[in-house]
Amino acid sequence: MKILVRACLGALVAATAMSTPAFAQEEEAAGPLTLSGGIAVTSDYRFRGISLSNEKVAVQPTLTVSHESGFYAGVWGSSLPDSPAYGKFELDVYGGFNTEIAPGTTADIGVTWYTYPGSDDGGAPTDYFEGIGKLSHDIGPVSVTGMVAYAPKQDSLGDQDNIYLNLGAGYGIPGTPVTLTAGIGYNDGSLGLVSPDGQYVDWSVGASFAAGPLTLSAQYIDTDVKKTGVKAVDTLYDPTVVFTLGASF
Repeated sequence: MKILVRACLGALVAATAMSTPAFAQEEEAAGPLTLSGGIAVTSDYRFRGISLSNEKVAVQPTLTVSHESGFYAGVWGSSLPDSPAYGKFELDVYGGFNTEIAPGTTADIGVTWYTYPGSDDGGAPTDYFEGIGKLSHDIGPVSVTGMVAYAPKQDSLGDQDNIYLNLGAGYGIPGTPVTLTAGIGYNDGSLGLVSPDGQYVDWSVGASFAAGPLTLSAQYIDTDVKKTGVKAVDTLYDPTVVFTLGASF
């Protein structure tokens, strides 16, 4: 089961175009720098359609420092079920550049390093990195984001590469604190071990409600991964509804 978990480990998207679970963030300006952060509790850590927390509750803190030029760096983490391969915690270290290239259109290019501080799997590598590019466009209350994530050949990926594509949309209902979301993704490569050929599709629909520093969201998530007949494995990508409560600071 941990092989299946390893197949989809990573940061910047629950099954939408975002790499990490989304919640509102407060920002503290300090000259040209902006500090933002928060913490979320989610009923199931799903990444690209796959449960990485074995359908258990996960706690996920984050912290980002952004420069007015568009450069940013930060960390994101999630609790994990204890295992020799991954320990009890995933830590994602990321950095990149974000800029508006046209009115309402933003480009974001970055790199994320996925690491597992408590890993003790007989020296087998588990950490890996991935390049991520996003292009977003806003039309009134509607925001559409396309994402390409590419992990080149690495020892921890069996000396193979992987590509993940995602298209997501959000609609902030005018005059309300409610945002509707939807997304669809496609994986091809070494991180798709849940599928015999490394290829599968995931999708989600959901809604979030913001109230001050708190955001409550619910997402229906599913994939087209074929069942194996082993319940403990199949439940990792069964259709499910994930609830997340986030608080900003």
